[in-house]
Amino acid sequence: MKYRARAFVLTIVLGQLAPAAAPSPILNYIKQTWTTLTRSNRTIAIAAVDPKFAPEGDGRWPVYLPATENRAAVEAALLSQVSRADLRKVVIRTLPPEPGAHGLLYLPNPYVVPGGRFNEMYGWDSYFIQLGLLRDGLVPLAKAMTDNFHYEIRHFGAVLNANRTYYLTRSQPPFFTSMVLGVYRRTHDRKWLAEKLPAIDTYYRYWTSGSHLTETGLSRYWDSGEGPAPEVQSSERDEAGRTHYDRVREYYRTHDVTDYDIAQYYDKVIDQLTPLFYKGDRSMRESGFDPSNRFGPFNVDIIHYNPVCLNSLLYLMEKEGAEIATILGRGNDAAVWNQRAQARADLVNRLLWDDDAGLYLDYDFTRKQRRSYPFLTSFWPLWVGIATPERAARVVKNLPLFEQPGGLQTSTTRSGSQWDAPFGWAPLQLIATQALRRYGFDDDATRVATRFLTMVVDQYRRTGVIVEKYDVTRRGTEVADDLRFGYRSNEPGFGWTNAAFEVMLEELPANERSKVSGFRSLDSGLGLESVRRHQAFAAWRLSFPSISFLAQP
Repeated sequence: MKYRARAFVLTIVLGQLAPAAAPSPILNYIKQTWTTLTRSNRTIAIAAVDPKFAPEGDGRWPVYLPATENRAAVEAALLSQVSRADLRKVVIRTLPPEPGAHGLLYLPNPYVVPGGRFNEMYGWDSYFIQLGLLRDGLVPLAKAMTDNFHYEIRHFGAVLNANRTYYLTRSQPPFFTSMVLGVYRRTHDRKWLAEKLPAIDTYYRYWTSGSHLTETGLSRYWDSGEGPAPEVQSSERDEAGRTHYDRVREYYRTHDVTDYDIAQYYDKVIDQLTPLFYKGDRSMRESGFDPSNRFGPFNVDIIHYNPVCLNSLLYLMEKEGAEIATILGRGNDAAVWNQRAQARADLVNRLLWDDDAGLYLDYDFTRKQRRSYPFLTSFWPLWVGIATPERAARVVKNLPLFEQPGGLQTSTTRSGSQWDAPFGWAPLQLIATQALRRYGFDDDATRVATRFLTMVVDQYRRTGVIVEKYDVTRRGTEVADDLRFGYRSNEPGFGWTNAAFEVMLEELPANERSKVSGFRSLDSGLGLESVRRHQAFAAWRLSFPSISFLAQP
């Protein structure tokens, strides 16, 4: 029966995704994908499925309500929206201090997931997804996602990495105030904006106090949990069945590590990773850059660094906090936010700027030195406006370190991890090109954007889908052979790539935009019918996220 149902969905999708004679089919695909990737309580049987885990023994998926939530009211609402057949596929529980089985964390409003194995609402993904939703006029959905983050902050104290129980101990790079302002600029709803103030204050304290605050006055990433990350143990295995952690141990056994004191993270005598390794590993996942060698092999030394990305975003949060306070007529609060921003900018420019390299680099506050590891986050102080014009020009002179035929590679190091060379990610392309434009380097921004966008289009013509990441040196989507750590798939969908594509295309000069969008037909490479099958298969997989493989139809 379930296979007949999936075949029925596949038939519908074939019709929905048939390329029309519209001028920009890839934009049609993106708009259709927002629907495919939307989850809500009405579709809770799909939302609860986790490709990274298996259901409980009876086949049901757990859905947890915050302990402070009105369970009776939520269950009544679900009964009015969800069929009894779908409700039988999930089990509703109040979240205990230690969940016995991992599951979905309930959210009251619809949201968009990234795609593929990522069938939940992620922290920093959602900011970029929201840009696409706002561009496509889906303001209610963009607002709903922002309200969901407000809900998470109210019940859990932070925007979560994502709404699964195994993400309760960490957040992700903070974009909450940017999402709030993104909605406000469309709705001009001052009452709604004012309602967000307590959540903004709570989330700001999360990042600027306790274990996240360091002796320098700048912040770091920190996961409050202990031990291996459950989702890594469950899903990040290679063909031999080895987990990411097994491969890390093998690397430590066979390599000399000079980036940090390996004894902190690996006990060679018993061939075991230490508790501090898992603390660093989890904290690296809060950064979103999981994994790379930016903070040494596997990023585990991240707990000893003030990262460029995080402190740039906190500066942005402080400036946006001032903007929100000003809109609401709270001048004294705005002054406090601006003072915080200026203090952070001074620290970033003093500690994270490296004059010899001409780059912003992550600062090791234990060794009191910057790590010489060119990484695309060096453009983030430009994006938020911390850099002086002179320093911005120095950073731009280093653009050749990163620029490749398909855009910008994430770093200059091939480590076997996905957040290093030769891979390029849409959010980093968007931030870098907007940073370049902010400081007047429009020609560079246009060139980089065109390289990335035409690569996405070329691969879309070939496969009929947009994916999570790209090999920008070969302008392709085949990444598995170059990945040795973490997961090796390249997920379809894909939320933030879709959104960044739309925004970057819109920001191009008109003559360049026409060059990129000159794809009047998808009849290239695979041919029209093959592309239709690829599109349909991808949409089918996104509709049924329990399918954990990426094959071709």
